[in-house]
Amino acid sequence: MEQLVEQLKQQLIDALNLEDMAPADIDADAPLFGEGLGLDSIDALEVILLLEKKYGIKLEDPKAAKPHFASVRVLAEFIAANRTK
Repeated sequence: MEQLVEQLKQQLIDALNLEDMAPADIDADAPLFGEGLGLDSIDALEVILLLEKKYGIKLEDPKAAKPHFASVRVLAEFIAANRTK
């Protein structure tokens, strides 16, 4: 699981152009939106695309998936349980 968390951190940095950040700068348990990484709704769309491209996860209802976007660790657990790639 930790390997997936670290991989996901790097993928988020790449997908969201967080050039000033390194994976070590991202707290795996910090919120992705708001106070933690401070992502917004546009970033959420990029994360959804990342899930589809890298892991084969299609979100039928992105609003229903909101709890899975709580933190990097929660998102990694969601990926581990639902990935097709």
